[in-house]
Amino acid sequence: PVVSFGSLMTEGTTLSRRGQHDKALGCFNDALKLRAGDKHCLITRSRCFLKLGDTENSLKDAEASLQIDKTFYEGLYQKAEALYTMGDFEFALVFYHRGQRLRPDLHKFQLGINKAEEAIVNCIGNPSSVKLESKEELCFVSRQAELRSKKDNQKQQNKPKDQKDKKQTKKKSPKTEQQLLGELYADKAFLEKLLKDEDLMQSCTRKGIKVMDLVLDGISYLNRRRDFWQQQKPIYARVYERKVLRQERKQDKKQKPSDISRSIEKNMEDIELCRGSAEESCRKAERLLKKIQAWSEEEVPNKNELIGNLHSCIGNAQLAMGQMEAALRSHKMDLDCAKQNTLTDAVSRALDNIGHVYARIGKFQQAINTWEEKIPLAKSSLEKAWLFHEIGRCYLELDKAEKAQDYGQKSLQSADEEGDVEWQLHATVLVAQAQVKLKDYRSAILNFERALEKAKLVPSEAAQKAIIAALDNVSKSFIAELEKNPHE
Repeated sequence: PVVSFGSLMTEGTTLSRRGQHDKALGCFNDALKLRAGDKHCLITRSRCFLKLGDTENSLKDAEASLQIDKTFYEGLYQKAEALYTMGDFEFALVFYHRGQRLRPDLHKFQLGINKAEEAIVNCIGNPSSVKLESKEELCFVSRQAELRSKKDNQKQQNKPKDQKDKKQTKKKSPKTEQQLLGELYADKAFLEKLLKDEDLMQSCTRKGIKVMDLVLDGISYLNRRRDFWQQQKPIYARVYERKVLRQERKQDKKQKPSDISRSIEKNMEDIELCRGSAEESCRKAERLLKKIQAWSEEEVPNKNELIGNLHSCIGNAQLAMGQMEAALRSHKMDLDCAKQNTLTDAVSRALDNIGHVYARIGKFQQAINTWEEKIPLAKSSLEKAWLFHEIGRCYLELDKAEKAQDYGQKSLQSADEEGDVEWQLHATVLVAQAQVKLKDYRSAILNFERALEKAKLVPSEAAQKAIIAALDNVSKSFIAELEKNPHE
């Protein structure tokens, strides 16, 4: 079967979530071959590169998405993240600010600003402590600063080592350190306890290394880790997150119907934009579903329609995460809601999704039954082309080749009506595969040749290679058949 852009994106996202970033990268590369320059795919691949530690390629993909759409806020955020990881905190700060101006409602940009500012302060000191007394040329000021820094370094080097180490072992509050270091906090406490044992500190290892130096090196390393994690997510950034959540809860209680509808629209947009991350999409949809269920129909006139829509969003996210049983339950809830409220479009959508889940778990007959129920609700020839093709493929999986051929021809007829070359290709391949199962090799060869011409028009190199290989196999089978029955 010819692989689609959507399936490659879904597979890549699933693999990335499992930590198989190398394999995920292959899926995103193939997806971009099918739809070059897709900004959402570029951003997803950029995240994948960043997880693999390839910051340069991550930055390139983020910049490429912004060339397509300068106001693409996900591109701005990803570029800022890549720059931050590379250590370019000042440039990262610029792009966090740009993103916040575009989407002030998304607090991830505020968190980015906080961590970038703290990283800059940790690197160069607090700007408020710097006082430039001279207003002469900038190069003179920079030379003076350089001389001062050299003097400071010399003073630092001349200081006794014990004084340096005392500075390094300066404690922050235990609660803060415990939050930042996690399991490593116990190790740090143990090393600090060892420092109090004077006899042990004066002793040496077999290689002549002083035990005190080893302990101080360990504490220094843990302090660096603590500072790094504080840059990644400062404590006050977490306090900010809690404040935002409290404010949201207060606002929910005081909202008017008009405010509620605007809030729902914004939340639905956020869920739509989170399609690259199924977990985030599912989490946001579940949160919004709870809110809507708590509101009355007076506050939300289209409450039932929204509930069904959110069940559908949750089901799609669960499918992307590989949670098949949960996805099936969510889509069935969407179907029940749609039937109870006579929402025809929603019924069609739910049947579509339920068929998808059944096909994915190998229950092909259930998928066929579901999709056949959807046929009268299909609105366009293109939708019918897709629907007939999927039913035909399920029949092929069940070894019912005649049925598969019939639905393949129906799909081809609908694709011809729409003039869609890509679905003409899929339908022709399905018909040919069914004819191979029926041992109608002559017809199968003709259809594979037609499919090859369609693949050249799409164009799709992967499809061309697959069809050529299939043609080769069918030709061999045809020759073998002729040798068995020479009089035919």
